[in-house]
Amino acid sequence: MSNEYESMWKGLGLNLASHDALLEVLGKGYTDIYLAQKDRPEGMGYFDFVMSEVHGLRIKELVDEKEQGRKIIGSYCVFVPEEIALAANATLVGLCSGADFALEEVERYLPRNTCALIKSAFGFKLGQVCPYLEAADMVVGENTCDGKKKAYESLGTLMDNLYVMDLPQMKSDLGRDLLRSEYDRFKTAVEELTGVVITHESLTQAIKIVNAKRSALHRLAKLRSADPIVISGLDGLLANQVSFYDNPKRFTESVHKMCDELEKRIQANQGIFPVKTPRILISGCPMAVPNWKLPWIIETSGAVIVGEESCVGERGARNLTQDTGTTIDELMDAITDRYFDVDCAIFTPNQERLDHIQEMVKAYKADGVIHYGLQFCQPYTMEAIPVENALEKKDIPCLRIETDYGMEDVGQLKTRIEAFVEQLK
Repeated sequence: MSNEYESMWKGLGLNLASHDALLEVLGKGYTDIYLAQKDRPEGMGYFDFVMSEVHGLRIKELVDEKEQGRKIIGSYCVFVPEEIALAANATLVGLCSGADFALEEVERYLPRNTCALIKSAFGFKLGQVCPYLEAADMVVGENTCDGKKKAYESLGTLMDNLYVMDLPQMKSDLGRDLLRSEYDRFKTAVEELTGVVITHESLTQAIKIVNAKRSALHRLAKLRSADPIVISGLDGLLANQVSFYDNPKRFTESVHKMCDELEKRIQANQGIFPVKTPRILISGCPMAVPNWKLPWIIETSGAVIVGEESCVGERGARNLTQDTGTTIDELMDAITDRYFDVDCAIFTPNQERLDHIQEMVKAYKADGVIHYGLQFCQPYTMEAIPVENALEKKDIPCLRIETDYGMEDVGQLKTRIEAFVEQLK
């Protein structure tokens, strides 16, 4: 892939030597973790292809769109509405933040004890290795946690196209009003970027496209609750990860095609894990590509992941947006209501998240929960103890894990997770 796309990467301003090194590590990790799995659904071949061209063919598609006048918007968070971008004839893509890169340079801007996700966003920019970031005409940050809020002040000095969206911290009428006003402001900014005025028709169509994508993920999630287990948690996670940067219509078709295959496997009682394999629900921080460490440890320790209570998982895709509004204002209200229901750990109080974790345990027939927190991610590490306490009251086993993107603690994590799995057995 390197020779074929080298001129494109160079045109985007990537550091080719560093980028080649990143692709080599990414390719080896994917081979060792994903392609080493047995009896995977044939439909995963599409996602394997996407990953093999993650910085190649998909980037070429985006560059081609730019040459045709379409704008690319990069996003770090599920609170950024894809519906608004699509309605203005723009493409929204998720940005790289799932691996350590250029840490020494990053720590010239951020304290060492900053969460890995924030440091990763800086590392990919400073290292000039993320073509999605470099292809973006607008990069959207959001004031979720305090770490991001302050980090964007520094990130804004490294790029001239950063747009920061404010977010409410409380589920209240005032919080909902703030989110609506920020989405109106974002709509205006996107219209100015693209030169396209969003209409009722274009916004309705965009909502339908995004709803279709989320509905496909809902179908996949429901099939993951089946017994026998017909798809690994790693593959389920990958589909969720790819949803952030693939073409939405093509992605939707590919997920449904794989779901057709999984339904046939269920009917044939064709599981891919031994009977009574402990079923795990992962809860907590988002896991962006290529953050596969914890799921890989879990599924090589005698368990299977049946769901993710995560922004890269059910939290990010759970709700649909009502598309029946007869005016743009009504559709913008519907978008606001949909995203305001996201139970991110930034909110206080956040009883909805505690309730939903328990609902997911029941729906996916999970035997236990592993709560995943990135070190120095205050919202999720602070909520880990209330989550554990709520689950214990329901006699649901829970293991709290706090880690980063490094591999130094793999042995320790594997020991703890294997002991937890034995407890579930």
